[in-house]
Amino acid sequence: MRKRISILLVCMSMFVGGVFAQKGVIKGRVFDDITNEPVGFSYVGLTSDENIGALADFEGNFVISGLDPGIYSLTVSFVGYKTVVSRDIQVTNARDAFVEIGMQQEVTELDAVVITASPFVKTTESPVSLRKIGLQEIEANPGSNRDISKVIQSFPGVGSTPAFRNDIIIRGGGPSESRFYLDGIEIPNLNHFATQGASGGPVGIINADFIGGVDFYSGAFPAQYGNALSGVFDFSQINGNEERLKFRGSLGASEVSATIDGPSGENSTYIFSVRRSYLQFLFDAIGLPFLPNFTDYQFKHKTKFADRSELTIVSIGALDEFALNTDIENPDESQAYILSYLPVNEQWSYAIGANYRTFSDNGYHQFVVSRNMLDNSAYKYPDNDETQSRILDYTSREMENKFRYEYVTRYKGIRFVSGVSSEFVKYVNETYQLRNVGNTVFEIDYNSEYNLVKYGFFLQANKRLIDDRLSLSAGFRADANDFATSMANPLDQLSPRISVSYAFTDKFSINANTGRYYQLPPYTSLGYKNTAGDFVNKENDISYIGVNHYIAGFDYLLEKNIQFTIEGFYKQYNQYPFSVTDSISLASKGADYGVLGDEEIISEGLGSAYGLEVMNRIIDYKGFTATNSYTFVRSFSESFDGVQIPTTWDSKHLFTSTLTKKITNKWIVGAKWRFVGGLPYTPYDMEASAIKSVWDTRGGPVLDYSQFNEARFASFHQLDIRVDRRWYFDTWTFMVYVDIQNVYNFQSEQQDIVIREQNPDGSYVLLNGGNEYKLRTISSSSGTVLPTLGIMIEF
Repeated sequence: MRKRISILLVCMSMFVGGVFAQKGVIKGRVFDDITNEPVGFSYVGLTSDENIGALADFEGNFVISGLDPGIYSLTVSFVGYKTVVSRDIQVTNARDAFVEIGMQQEVTELDAVVITASPFVKTTESPVSLRKIGLQEIEANPGSNRDISKVIQSFPGVGSTPAFRNDIIIRGGGPSESRFYLDGIEIPNLNHFATQGASGGPVGIINADFIGGVDFYSGAFPAQYGNALSGVFDFSQINGNEERLKFRGSLGASEVSATIDGPSGENSTYIFSVRRSYLQFLFDAIGLPFLPNFTDYQFKHKTKFADRSELTIVSIGALDEFALNTDIENPDESQAYILSYLPVNEQWSYAIGANYRTFSDNGYHQFVVSRNMLDNSAYKYPDNDETQSRILDYTSREMENKFRYEYVTRYKGIRFVSGVSSEFVKYVNETYQLRNVGNTVFEIDYNSEYNLVKYGFFLQANKRLIDDRLSLSAGFRADANDFATSMANPLDQLSPRISVSYAFTDKFSINANTGRYYQLPPYTSLGYKNTAGDFVNKENDISYIGVNHYIAGFDYLLEKNIQFTIEGFYKQYNQYPFSVTDSISLASKGADYGVLGDEEIISEGLGSAYGLEVMNRIIDYKGFTATNSYTFVRSFSESFDGVQIPTTWDSKHLFTSTLTKKITNKWIVGAKWRFVGGLPYTPYDMEASAIKSVWDTRGGPVLDYSQFNEARFASFHQLDIRVDRRWYFDTWTFMVYVDIQNVYNFQSEQQDIVIREQNPDGSYVLLNGGNEYKLRTISSSSGTVLPTLGIMIEF
């Protein structure tokens, strides 16, 4: 009897332990970020409680077990190295989490300032204008639905619009001025249904399941990043699980997705996802006049070789279809207006690349090869009547084949980054379109094709001085291409940059940067042909766009996870493409769906943007994570006669407050309130719009460019809230969130809708001998309470 009872007690203890004692585990490796050598016997502790941790073994490997599920970062320390804080790590009971942490060597001096390790990392080359965004700020960001294009709107200097778009507007610059990287491999855009030549679109293309962290630069760009004027986004992706196959499925605001990852060999892992939207069904059900639909995939494979080298292969692709909901019975005036001017559009794109790193005792060599392609087509019939001739028939392809080599090394305490890059580009375009200038209608009809070779080289050196208080960085890059003689000399695009930072104490420092940066105009501008079939912009000596950045500020660390920063910036543009047709800078274009830059331009535009940013940032302080930011920003372009005109992005005031609270490791609540100052806009030219031939060229009214951006919308503000609930089981995790956007149903002012008056029989009222429509305006606003239920399951 006693034996039976003992056996029963043992069985019960095993069962109870399996239910209640199951905890999360973090496994990882600590290494020298230059040589890839292990940093053995370093201490790895939780940033939130460094008493919980582990000592790495001789090979730099460590295991921290017994953790409650949640999001953690790790603090790593070892003599002779700078203490470092890792990226955020998601821990569940269902699987072990893996992380690799690189450390930088330092020369320790007795009276050197000991900089407090914190999640607010700043680098020597970018002591200003760099924000490292982790999972704490992505996963539960209210109103964002795990879309990184929306998450970044919480940060200073990033503009937003009330429209259903994710235009990347940074410090008053246009939506075409940023570049995007996945594990060091450049991708062409960040959004589905992107405006060709710009960055906007309604839904982000990157699956948040892949994101380990984001380095967001709004200035002080390191020299290896080229072709950017306002922003650089470098996404670090997680690696696949090293031990077993893992699955994650989710149902979000706009799509359903599935992600799998696991080992593909003894020293290699993979992660793969596919997403499919259901927006077209939702939009059709609620009677919207357009039906967007997208499918995308994302893939990463990483292999580690015995000689300390590693190979990462990355790919991402999307198919976007934008149809008109012409089956709506008796559309109202607003629906009819949208149907009259929106084209049918289809895009597909992909990027694939390989990043090979080989390490030595003095540094590492990095070889990056990639290819990306965009295929974009659109067409439009007058009033969607397919018995008539098309007023728009557009097809284009952009193909880029890229190579980049980097060498990173240390010499006498100086860190050097040097390298070269080259690209082979092929562009093809077939365009037919009716356009107008004022009341004059003309026809655009051309086929275009060209090849382009681009190349560049760069060097940057970083050094810390004066007992580690002073950090200095200086570098340059130069770029050129063979499209036109005006862009063939790399010295004409010489791009120097200097950064300096001085730490008065371990918590307070002042920082500054200045640099000059260049960007190639859109391929659509290079490929535009006039009626004679000439590359007219090549004949106009098209040039790289240039901008000078001047940035200064300070940061103060109240606690290791509470930071205050203030930065002032001034941006001075020159050689910006200027439209010959409407005398408008391309800096103010690219905010609608379509194509940016397919017109005759001259590279003579001038402009400026300046402002002040104030930010308070909290990461996991007593369960709170918050970003509170205010930006004062002005953005101007200069007209032909030297008049300063506000650009379309001149919002003046931006304020965002984002707060989440981890009540327990199972409950998270959050709210985000944002305020955006009213943006300028251009009134319609009602007289020209009424002319039948003019209206019929575009299916809608035309703008009065003599009053360019003289009107301004009212300010916009919105409150979003979110609640997350998670259930952690032994072998699987179930997560649910409820997100409500625009809680108090704010109605943002929009430009008036212009419609044509109709006769009782449905025909349009014609005036002036049938040459003019009778037009009427209807006031317009946008905004609705938008609840979303998200479901995720992982095992």
